[in-house]
Amino acid sequence: MFFKGVLVLTVLVIGTTGFPDGAPVDACVKSRPNQPNHGQARPQPAETNPFQVVQSQVEYGPGSQITVTIQGQDNFKGFLIQARDVATNEWIGEWVESPNTKVHPECSAITHADPKPKAQAVLLWQAPKNGQQGQVYFTGTVLKSYTQFWSDVVSVLGQ
Repeated sequence: MFFKGVLVLTVLVIGTTGFPDGAPVDACVKSRPNQPNHGQARPQPAETNPFQVVQSQVEYGPGSQITVTIQGQDNFKGFLIQARDVATNEWIGEWVESPNTKVHPECSAITHADPKPKAQAVLLWQAPKNGQQGQVYFTGTVLKSYTQFWSDVVSVLGQ
């Protein structure tokens, strides 16, 4: 009986902490793309989102880099951000891994690598080096907590 109690408590603790080291790569391609699989929790309404994903520019050229900043009125614990070409909506480019991040090159995504509260995350995206040029936008999810998150967040151009 004691063992069952410990097992149930362990499952509950693991279930409530989610993915402390970032979203798994399948978050890019599952039935609810860019949304965490957090049991019954669903995204918060877009109009209540206290966070912004801000990109330094829209146009990219071969090998150019764009800074992407996640910021808001409150701290957040996690994120999964994906780069997409404006014309094709295809995944594009790659992220420069930085402290406390993890990249998923399979789907041009970057995620948090620790569950610590963050006031801001400054990320660096790199365009393909193959001579391609175009426009890019960034989309994904920002998590305030395991059950409170906003999905389908779309970047805005910074001032």
